[in-house]
Amino acid sequence: MPRREGSVERPVPLEPAIDPTEPFDVFLAGLLFFDIVFTGLDQPPRPGVEVWTRGMGSGPGGIANFAVALSRLGLRTSLASAFGDDAYGAYCWQVLTEQEGVDLSHSRRFSDWHSPVTVSLAYDHDRAMVTHGHQPPVSADELIGDPPASRVTVAHLGPHRQAWLERAHAQGTLVFADAGWDEADRSADEILKQLPMCHAFMPNAAEAMAYTRTDSPERALSKLGDLVPVAVITRGGDGVIAADATTGESASVPGLVADVLDATGAGDVFGAGFVAATLAGWPLVDRLRFANLGAALAVQQFGGALAAPGWSGVARWWRALREGSDGSERSHGSDSDAAALRAAYSFLDDVIPEDITAEVRHASATLGVMQGLA
Repeated sequence: MPRREGSVERPVPLEPAIDPTEPFDVFLAGLLFFDIVFTGLDQPPRPGVEVWTRGMGSGPGGIANFAVALSRLGLRTSLASAFGDDAYGAYCWQVLTEQEGVDLSHSRRFSDWHSPVTVSLAYDHDRAMVTHGHQPPVSADELIGDPPASRVTVAHLGPHRQAWLERAHAQGTLVFADAGWDEADRSADEILKQLPMCHAFMPNAAEAMAYTRTDSPERALSKLGDLVPVAVITRGGDGVIAADATTGESASVPGLVADVLDATGAGDVFGAGFVAATLAGWPLVDRLRFANLGAALAVQQFGGALAAPGWSGVARWWRALREGSDGSERSHGSDSDAAALRAAYSFLDDVIPEDITAEVRHASATLGVMQGLA
């Protein structure tokens, strides 16, 4: 629970469980991709023209974005996903287990099935993606069976109810969910019917309006608030709005200024930050600010899982903002803008762990770890 200092409620630090006999903090299930990201395009590709880029990165993507972001915030994280029995699958498996500390006991490698691959082209503060892959050999229900005990489960909602997710909900796990834009046209009603078993629903503004058939994020939030205890709607550079019926809070937080390199996976990093802050019992406005910060730091790296900043990235940003040592005053506008940010994020003084020992590793252009798999 948050502690009180005088009349001001302050958030408590995140304290990850370390006892292997304890439940996981978060259990996730979803589709994993190997991401190849190109940045620095002066123009989008067009037929008959070769376009050279100034940057390239690669790493695990898809549901791995969420899992790595959570693990880098110190949460005991378990992931259920299908992995191809190929170089991409072996690379992703090794990075997740050995580098990022994600439990894969509910994941499986499948022969004669290759890992889905996405090429992301970052351009004009957004991205276009090209993906090749096939449906996994087994469904999520077949892969997971009975989900492990966890405080939170993160899942993507589809047109059909998932038995494993209903079992997780029945055993008291908090379900945090999203659903894709493409499902809104085909399965909006079926997905909305699943929201009562969710603790939180976290769509972006376009998705939220499509699912609720409303014409503004605010109206969509009002409608979602009737269906799910916690509704969060991200609005890109315009920030985020949310309502939490469990605490009676509502909040609107503006976006953070950032030099965008690649936006791939930023929404997942936001979601991970919000889940982590929720588990720590922070006030809604601090949960949103923390999640916003993670996403803003992630878009400054090559996208996908390895863009997640972790506590080291958060601590570095906060130290620079307080000291003004890296041009924070200029990058965030006037002195008054920076002062307002320092006031808004002062809760970080109470929650950043004291024992941050290492920087996280970001995406590289090559599969360097594959040398160890030969």
